[in-house]
Amino acid sequence: MKNLILRGVVVGPVQTNCYFLKNKESQEILIVDPGAEPDRIIQALLTLGGKPAGILLTHGHFDHIEAAGELREHYHIPVYAAAEEEKLLLDTTLNLSAGWSGMPCSVKADHYLTDGEVFTLAGFEIHMLLSPGHTAGSCCYWLPEENVCLSGDTIFCQSCGRTDLPTGSMSEIRRSLHKVLDILPKDADIFPGHGEQTDAGFEKQHNPYL
Repeated sequence: MKNLILRGVVVGPVQTNCYFLKNKESQEILIVDPGAEPDRIIQALLTLGGKPAGILLTHGHFDHIEAAGELREHYHIPVYAAAEEEKLLLDTTLNLSAGWSGMPCSVKADHYLTDGEVFTLAGFEIHMLLSPGHTAGSCCYWLPEENVCLSGDTIFCQSCGRTDLPTGSMSEIRRSLHKVLDILPKDADIFPGHGEQTDAGFEKQHNPYL
């Protein structure tokens, strides 16, 4: 992590990992999966210091997006997501916010990304890797210069996201695990949407869903 300071907080009732990626040089910060508790996220960002530059969503479930709208307005920053996730982000039934959280919410991203798209934000080169299975538009964000992958609910430590929710597919998530882990070098650090950090080499050897 040559230019990256990575921090985060665990938010909401489903214990979602919300990550902060701070560029040491530019002092810009990316917010990944702000799933709840916007006031707490804002306080954590004040402690970290720097200037928020964008929000990255790995997928559209309520526990990854609920604070996105408020943070976008507070910091006047754009939201990024996979193009394939647009419908789920906007549909409060599909994104489970209507039935599970009791707080229906939807997010219209400012930028919808295509599979393999490379973009620069906060001084980082970011590759969007579409990884359907948990949802149809789930994705991972790969920062090759920092050797870091934000895997959302695609890759967990020795596991993967559930596939029994709207637009989910076990066959798709198995393909996605192979796809992403074939791209990542063995020493790449993986930061999932829930649970502890892992790395690509460990998952290639020990993930039972491969």
